[in-house]
Formats: sequence, C-alpha cells, structure tokens
Amino acid sequence: MFYLGIDFGTSGARAIVIDQQENILVEVDANFSSKVSPKLAQNWQETLYDLLLQIPLEIRQEIEAIAINGTSATVLLCDAEGNPIDEPIWYDDKRGVDILDNLKKVVPVNHLVCTATSSLAKLFWWYKTPLFKHAKYFLHQADWLTFLLHGKLGISDYHNALKLGYDVKNLCYPDWLKQLPFDSILPEVLPPGTPIKTVTTEIVKRFHFKPNCLVYTGTTDSIAAFLASGVQQPGEAVTSLGSTLVLKLLSQTRIDDYSSGIYSHRLGNLWLTGGASNTGGAVLNHFFNNEQLEILSNQIDVNTESKLDYYPLLKPGERFPINNPNLVPKLEPKPDNNIIFLQGLLESIAKIEALGYEKLQALGATSVTKIYTAGGGAKNETWRKIRERYLKVPVIVSQYTEAAYGTALLAKRSHVR
Repeated sequence: MFYLGIDFGTSGARAIVIDQQENILVEVDANFSSKVSPKLAQNWQETLYDLLLQIPLEIRQEIEAIAINGTSATVLLCDAEGNPIDEPIWYDDKRGVDILDNLKKVVPVNHLVCTATSSLAKLFWWYKTPLFKHAKYFLHQADWLTFLLHGKLGISDYHNALKLGYDVKNLCYPDWLKQLPFDSILPEVLPPGTPIKTVTTEIVKRFHFKPNCLVYTGTTDSIAAFLASGVQQPGEAVTSLGSTLVLKLLSQTRIDDYSSGIYSHRLGNLWLTGGASNTGGAVLNHFFNNEQLEILSNQIDVNTESKLDYYPLLKPGERFPINNPNLVPKLEPKPDNNIIFLQGLLESIAKIEALGYEKLQALGATSVTKIYTAGGGAKNETWRKIRERYLKVPVIVSQYTEAAYGTALLAKRSHVR
C-alpha cells in the first residue's frame, strides 16, 4: 500500500509517494508553464496531471490515499461547476488593502484576518467586483486541486481556512462571519486528513488509480513541512533557518498574540504555535556568499563566545520575538576578522531564536524539549552547535523537510488510523 502527497507552491509542484514504513518510493516535480495556458488555474491543473503521469504506473496502481497542500491564502472564486471565474489571487497579493477599512468594521479587533493578504480580505475584495454575481464557491488552492481528483465541490480544511476567519477552537464559522453577505459561498471546513471521496471515474481511467483510492482533505505548505520534520510530541519544535527565522512549537495550549505575529494552528487536540523574525539567512547572505559561510563557519571555535551583541536585520522593524516596527538593526562593532564577525552573527540569531521560544513559553505554550531544524541554515553544523548552547535542548537536523513528504504522511496516517 502506497500513499501520495502533493505540494503546490508559487512556481511549481512536487509529489512524493511513500510506503507503509513511510519510506520515499518516488519523488517527482514540475514547474508551472505559461506555454500550457496563460490562465494560472489551468496551469495548476496541467501541472497536477503532469505529476500524476510521472509516477510509475506500477506504483500509481497501488496508491491507497492522496492529500494535497497549497500555499496559505492563495484563493479562487468558482462557478457552480468549479470553473474559476477569475484568475486566482496569490497568498501575498495585497489588493485587499482597498477594503481593509470595511473589513475592520465587521471583524473583531486585532483578528488574524485583518490584513490585506488574508483569505477573507481577498474574498471581500471580490465581493465588491461585478463578476461576484457568478460565484458559487470560494476555495483555497489546495481545495480546488483536491476537487479535481474527487469531484466534490465546496470542501476545505481548517488549516487553510484559518486566514478565512474560521474558528479553529470551536470548529465553526463565527457568527460575525456568517452574517456577512457572502457566507453562502464559504466552503465546508473539515479537519485536515479527513476522507472526502474516492477519485473520480475520469481520474481512474486517465491515470489508472484504484477505484477505491481515497482523497483526503489537505493542509497548507508550511504545516506540511512541519509534519515532514519528525515532530510528534508536545514540546517538540521546528526552526526554519531560511531567509527569515521561523519558529513553530507543538503545544498543548493555544497561544495567540496577533500584534506580535503569534497565532496557532490546530493539530488534532494539540496546537502548532509560533512566530517569525525578520532576522535570518538573508542577513548572512548580505555579508557572505555560501562558499564563504561554509569556510568561515568551519573555523569558528564553538566553545568560545565572541562577546558580540547584535540584532541582525537588513532594515528597521521587527515583530517577533520583539514587537517593534521601528527596531533599528544592530551590527556594530564589526571586527576586522570575518570569522569572529560571522560568529557574532550566528550567536546573535541563536539568541533571538532562544528569546522567541522563551516568549512562547511565557505566554503559556508547552516547554520546549527538542528542536528540529529545516531550511538552508540546517546544513551548518557549527551553527547547530552554537544554537544548542543557547537553546539548552537537543537541536536535530530534520531528515525530511519537503512539504510533499509531510502531506504524504498526512494521507498515510489518516488512512491507517
């Protein structure tokens, strides 16, 4: 028995098939191409079908369950047949800024959806356009792609629906949201990993899946990457060392502090809480290229502190763990020795990481016991040792970091439980 996870991003997609022991059997990817169609949704569909065809037939025929993740707050407006009536709106599109004042009149103060890029802001923007009269369904990227496999419209999951305003604590749409004039097109929201339906007859014929292959509700790309990391117990966390520093902690307690960029996703009976700092790899790459980072890192004495105290930012402003939009970068004094300078940067980012987890715990989150690491910075063993010194818990490099793998785990574990 095999299980398929599909990850859709901003420029392409990846599919991973795993076996019963959660080993990767097949990994394929494809980029979106405007040569296929100038329409984005059509590109997504063709990319999805391309991925399925790349999976060897003998493996495809043994797939028991499928799940898909997409970028959070990338959304579509569809007609009664599920055809997009406008181009999808990407997760980072800020056109919702035009209706923020209207949105704030109906949404609770400091709510997560009160941003120009939230799913709800985009839906509100569409509501103000003439084409809205043709709309029957509002769907997220993962919702629509999953629909292409099972054929049932209007289904979402509570990870994707969080930025739509769905109440993940009480598992319902809040009254203030149900009173808005477009509530009739909101999707039904189910827990991630809920069986929806078997693949359609058309999909069976075209790709030779089993007729009883089940399609499950999916998740967002960031949560899928978290699932891939290996975290399973409360107190375990994942730090993503990419261009920015992103912290995610599995907690028994829900933590929300929207003003600091802290909010929680539900994971069954647990909560995935965290925040993102503007420090991270982008600052390192501003001063050093990858080759220099590797060479200099290997010369750092991890048992001796540099005594340098930085707050490495490329421009003023920080949200987490310090909520100060005017926080000034601190990158002085800069020693002549680049080894010491890099050490100071790595130590300072590690201190910010430690401060972030301390803040989450001070707000009531479960105490950190272990930290997995993903992202480009995870490859830096010197940095891992430095972080372990400041974090005072084991720091482990995740074996798997691909969101498609996490989504395959979601499909597999949902199917066999």
